[in-house]
This record gives sequence, C-alpha cells and structure tokens, in this order.
Amino acid sequence: MGAGKTCVGRRLAERFGLRMVDADHEIERLAGTNINTIFEVEGEAGFRARERAVLAALLAQDGIVLSTGGGAVLDADNRRLMRERGFVVHLMVSVEQQLARLARDRSRPLLARGDREQVLRDLSALRAPLYAQVADLVFDTDAHDSVVGADALARELDARWQRASDTPASSTSAGQCAGSPHNDEASSSTTEFP
Repeated sequence: MGAGKTCVGRRLAERFGLRMVDADHEIERLAGTNINTIFEVEGEAGFRARERAVLAALLAQDGIVLSTGGGAVLDADNRRLMRERGFVVHLMVSVEQQLARLARDRSRPLLARGDREQVLRDLSALRAPLYAQVADLVFDTDAHDSVVGADALARELDARWQRASDTPASSTSAGQCAGSPHNDEASSSTTEFP
C-alpha cells in the first residue's frame, strides 16, 4: 500500500523480459468492479476469498512478475503457494512514508476507517511477521522513487535470483506507481518470480 509495487513491477518485468500481473487488477477484472465495491458488498472476507482464488491461478503460471496486495500473506495457503512457486520480494516502507505517499488517496478500503496512521501501524504489526516467513528478499523503499527503486532492486536480484534455466535475472518488484516500490510497517507487497 503506497510502495509503488505496480510501477516497480512493470519496470522489472520489462527488464527481465517477463509479463507483469497485478493481482488486485485481476480481481477487479474478474469481478467486473473495483475493490472498494467488493469490500462494500462482500466485506473483507469476500475480497480475501477472491484474492485466494486469483493468487492460486496466477501462481500456477510461469514467466510473470506478480504484484500482490499487502494482505495476501494473511492466508496460510497463499503464503505456502508464494513460497513454493515464487521468489518473494517484500517491498517495505515506513508508516511515515506510507502516510506521505497516500495522503490524497481515498481509494483504499482499509484506510477508510479511523486514524490512518494507527490503521497502518496495526496492519504492519499483523503482516510483518507473515512476510518474514515468506520473503526471499526484503527491499526497503523509503529512500527510493519507483525508477531508482526498480534499478536498485534489479541489481540485488541479479545477484540473488536465478530463473529455472539458471540464467541470472535482471530485475523484479511489485508496486503502485506512487513513487517507490512497496511499503510495510503497515502493509507489505510481494513479487513472485516463478
């Protein structure tokens, strides 16, 4: 949330010659509506059920950079699939940066309730240990915009990530075009690289 996972993911997919897929956009496409409406009609539980099904289908594919929503790690089966099928990059950002990046954004259902700062801190406390279970790489995005972040992350991935064919990768990420890869301390983002 507010980390730039979609923008960074696009840049990394292009650099590695992979296809970029945003799980939230896929959920919206299949539902024929936006995430806010899904939350309003079905609640968070309904959204998470849709997310679980979409992630299972997407993680069965090869050759993609997958941007997941920060709450994807809440489900144990999602975490298992991410570990089994991908190289998981946790794009992390401080709550302070999240607040700055999302200051004018009113499209996030989880931030529509109460004190945004406290919501982000609560989300981080819940999600950070779960990301620690699945992340192959943690990348702090506080000091990076999406372009610089994608380049820096690509260099790290070149050193650490190998495709199934043992060809070194060039870049990967997940993000939201706000100016940096993704965030944590309140929510996280992952990138899958099967």
